[in-house]
Amino acid sequence: MNYQETLEYLYSQLPVYQHVGGSAYKEGLDNSLSLDKYFNHPHKKYKTIHVGGTNGKGSTSHLLASILQQAGHKVGLYTSPHLVDFRERIRVNGKKISEQYVVDFVANHKKHFEPIHPSFFELTMMMSFCYFAEQEVDIAIIEVGLGGRLDSTNIITPELSVITNISLDHTQFLGDTLEKIAYEKAGIIKPHIPVVIGEAEGEVRKIFESKAQSVDAPIIFAEDENLIYAADKLDNGSWLFQTNAYPNLKGELGGLPQIKNAATVLCAVDALRKRGIHTTMQSVYTGFSLVTEITGLMGRWQIIQQANPKIICDTGHNVGGIKYVSEQLLSEKYDRLHIVIGMVNDKDISHVLALLPKEAIYYFTRATISRALDEKELADKGSAFDLKGNTFHTVKEAVEAALTNANPDDLIFIGGSNFVVAEAFECF
Repeated sequence: MNYQETLEYLYSQLPVYQHVGGSAYKEGLDNSLSLDKYFNHPHKKYKTIHVGGTNGKGSTSHLLASILQQAGHKVGLYTSPHLVDFRERIRVNGKKISEQYVVDFVANHKKHFEPIHPSFFELTMMMSFCYFAEQEVDIAIIEVGLGGRLDSTNIITPELSVITNISLDHTQFLGDTLEKIAYEKAGIIKPHIPVVIGEAEGEVRKIFESKAQSVDAPIIFAEDENLIYAADKLDNGSWLFQTNAYPNLKGELGGLPQIKNAATVLCAVDALRKRGIHTTMQSVYTGFSLVTEITGLMGRWQIIQQANPKIICDTGHNVGGIKYVSEQLLSEKYDRLHIVIGMVNDKDISHVLALLPKEAIYYFTRATISRALDEKELADKGSAFDLKGNTFHTVKEAVEAALTNANPDDLIFIGGSNFVVAEAFECF
């Protein structure tokens, strides 16, 4: 098989959560442990950092990778899902895994892993672990896929665990309350391994404290550290943070969530330094200011076009993510707001739609995956919240309509789903 045929095999033969949803979710670590044994525990050959949470774990993972790489470490980065190219999931020092490695990995090991019946995520994760070992990375940042306690990545013993925040998402698997979800996310807290918590209050905080105490894990709440005492939005959408340790720290990533993500990352950097993992002031400055160039991160309040009209996309797709998107849109200046939106059918759609601005012109659409919510059904649900617009069967049609209707001083926002953003990229 060539590369494309290999990808088709992976997508067709293995359950892919991003495509089919709940039927691909495999709860528990049995498959991961079986694969790990067959491949001789590759993740034990380098240090790891485990990053979980509902929102912000992708930005946090990329920022940490950027800083550590700039400090001279050879850094592996495993994230999901990808936007355009499968190989985005597995990178070393910002460079995507080679097509040939993907082809050879499947060809050489297919007869051994097929009897295990792994999910797409389980096998992709193990591919990343093996690749990082072969590349002899110093440290790898591993993003949790779904949840934490029973997520397939939870076979690693990291140098540091990071949990960004808790919001309602994947409630059919993780529970329908913040407390139940926090319990699952807290499952990545390991005995004697420090954990940084980005955001937590009330009962959620107590759950993290209780779990950390039960396994004697040092716990640091980034919010308690007051690391960032001012944050100013720059004209290009990026941030200028003021901290005692890093004055005038420029954060390239736009969007309101990046203030809390930045505090989490700075707290994690300090915790890593105490674990003997070297960073410098310059690596932090450069890592923050050039994160997309260094790591290839896409889709986080990304300005696709600066003007005539301004076009922004963001992959936020649950209540927590859309809350920040809506707040950020209020701070933008425009004559009219156009929103291209599509969602998947297993999200808390009504609560998300309730947060969106009512004065916008909507272009309801769907991505080309089986999980996509029908655009007409999305429009019907939107009308209950006074969201008005037209329906488009493809993202391309929706984007083209928005571009046709928008005036130079308008703003076009594209979001609601990773997959909508991914297909929108192909339009520019």
